[in-house]
Amino acid sequence: MLLEIEDVHVHYGKIAALKGITIGVDEGEIVTLIGANGAGKTTTLKTISGLRPLSAGRITFDGQDISRMPGHKRVLAGIGQSPEGRGIFPGMTVEDNLFMGAYTRKGDVSKDLAQVYELFPRLAERKSQAGGTMSGGEQQMLAIGRALMTDPKVLLLDEPSMGLAPMMVQQIFSIIAEINRRGTTVLLVEQNAQQALQLAQRAYVLETGSIVKSAPAADLLDDPQVRAAYLGGDLGEDAKPTVGSSAAPAAGDPAEGDPVEGKG
Repeated sequence: MLLEIEDVHVHYGKIAALKGITIGVDEGEIVTLIGANGAGKTTTLKTISGLRPLSAGRITFDGQDISRMPGHKRVLAGIGQSPEGRGIFPGMTVEDNLFMGAYTRKGDVSKDLAQVYELFPRLAERKSQAGGTMSGGEQQMLAIGRALMTDPKVLLLDEPSMGLAPMMVQQIFSIIAEINRRGTTVLLVEQNAQQALQLAQRAYVLETGSIVKSAPAADLLDDPQVRAAYLGGDLGEDAKPTVGSSAAPAAGDPAEGDPVEGKG
């Protein structure tokens, strides 16, 4: 496995956000994490990238234990992330935003920049424009492009479709598929479970900090419990939309957020 998360626990104070999750991502795969708001999805990605400390467990990347490795060294090791909410630098140009993704790298990165512009022609057209003046979809392209400028072995994508029009969602997911086809492994967190499961090879379902189901993504698309909880299936008046032992609100329903971040 390229990336292994083994029995990982994470706390916000006394509140357990992750309760012993185990996830594996093999080289060349697209793996997705699905679940309701507050399930622990964003916390999982932040823990992998070094933004949240482990309370217990281990993370192994490319054969190396990175559980206590600082976040900036994880970037150097080959972990790139496009965060929830995009997090671009609004006052900087598109091109300067992209170069920020390569700040830890030495040598010429012009080839990588050209590849990002090939994947995202809109960014090339607007390379001198301030990032903050672009549309939501364009900013999402910029966030993914900036993560690619780290030259990652694995790309962590947190809610890339959030707030985007359906046509733009389709475009973003097509580009993610192309990024993977070119050799980058992808771990995807996505509220749009239908799109995520159609894109990924494998999937994990998180509920309140625990993995309650894992399977090939195509199998979960046809799983009655997953369809009921996350894909808009009709359960009937008395049925409960649960996948594991706890209730899983359907995508789009109000849900309690992450103890600190408001998202999970």
